[in-house]
Amino acid sequence: MSNPALYNFCFETICVENRQIRNQSYHQARINRTQQALWGGIKTIDLGQITIPDHITKERHKLRISYDQHIQQITWQLHHPRPIGQVKKVYAQGIDYRYKYEDRRGLEALFALREQADEIIIVQDGLLTDSFYGNLVLGDGTTWHTPANCLLPGTQRAYLIDQGVITPQIIREEQIQSYPLLRIINALNDWEHAPTIPLQSVV
Repeated sequence: MSNPALYNFCFETICVENRQIRNQSYHQARINRTQQALWGGIKTIDLGQITIPDHITKERHKLRISYDQHIQQITWQLHHPRPIGQVKKVYAQGIDYRYKYEDRRGLEALFALREQADEIIIVQDGLLTDSFYGNLVLGDGTTWHTPANCLLPGTQRAYLIDQGVITPQIIREEQIQSYPLLRIINALNDWEHAPTIPLQSVV
């Protein structure tokens, strides 16, 4: 859940594996863009200067950085993948999450509508956008599309687009049944680790 004390900040969630920051350049670029847009071009955060504590092992860890003009909080947590069975479509209006805001109350309200499902697909203006925890990728096992109008362009999404693995595409709600498979990606769930979910699991 969001921490009200941090609502004026943004945050970055980063995968650290083998005591190395994964996709560092993509995270650095997003932090730079965010500081440029929200805080007048101040760029004070250099991920290359982050010291990895001695207790962090080679296993996959989540590094979470809360920041504004400067780093406000850093936390470390061993990553535990979330099992995803059923996914529920929910409908949003006017959600703006172009930057990774600490204030996620709008998204949390949508997530609360999932009932017995494990994740959500957010539909806004008739278009697929994102899930609660990451970006959507839909495909047939060979060709993969990601919604072009996602709420938040993720770092793993950007990396996979650059690698030619996925392609941005406008996907309308009624087109979802033309895709047999769904994947949900984020910094901790890269292409190798992201679950593949049959579309019949979407309700």
